[in-house]
This record gives sequence, structure tokens and C-alpha cells, in this order.
Amino acid sequence: MTDSLWGYQPTAGHATGTDLIGFKVEATDGSIGKVDKHSDEVTSSYLVVDTGVWIFGKHVMLPAGTVSRVDVGDEKVYVDLTKEQIKGAPEFDKDAHPGNAEFHRSTGEYYGRHRRV
Repeated sequence: MTDSLWGYQPTAGHATGTDLIGFKVEATDGSIGKVDKHSDEVTSSYLVVDTGVWIFGKHVMLPAGTVSRVDVGDEKVYVDLTKEQIKGAPEFDKDAHPGNAEFHRSTGEYYGRHRRV
């Protein structure tokens, strides 16, 4: 059910291997930060976004399925989420959460509830 969240939408325009680190991330209602890390793993693609001063340096994981468009020229990633939805997401801990199946599951459930169909 949440598996499709972990892969880029075919219409997003993301090419596997494109380095997205440093790209600005745009929610449906404005900028939310920059890509700090990303993964192109087939069943586990995601972005880690540093929200900076917006929510005091919180890092959040965004499943690749939330990405609506990648603009390589402008170095921006657009996501189908509001700032508030991202603000309410589980915080990503770079030391504890990479490869953590439980964090991956709970993050997928959180975004699955907010997904536009």
C-alpha cells in the first residue's frame, strides 16, 4: 500500500543518478528547505530535507513518491505536500534512522495519510 510512496512518479522528471543535494524544496505553499541527502534505491527512494530556520533545523524524510516535479535547471524539487504536513512529519535522525525499517514504515504511514489520490 505505501510501497508506491518510495519510488519517483514517472511524471516527476527525476533521472536516477541525478545529484539533488543542495536543491531547494518547494511545498505546495512555499519553500521548506534544501535537500541534505537522497537515495535512489528502487524500493526505498527518498529525500532528506534540512528545513533550516523554518522549523529550527529539523530534518525530515520525504518519500520519493511525494515529489511532483524535479527542475534540474532551477535546482528545485517540488512536492505534493503543504508546509504544515511536512512540519508534522517524524523528525529524521541521520545517525539512527538510515536503514531503520521501523522509521521507514512509520514515515510511510504518515505520508500515506496525507497523499493526494
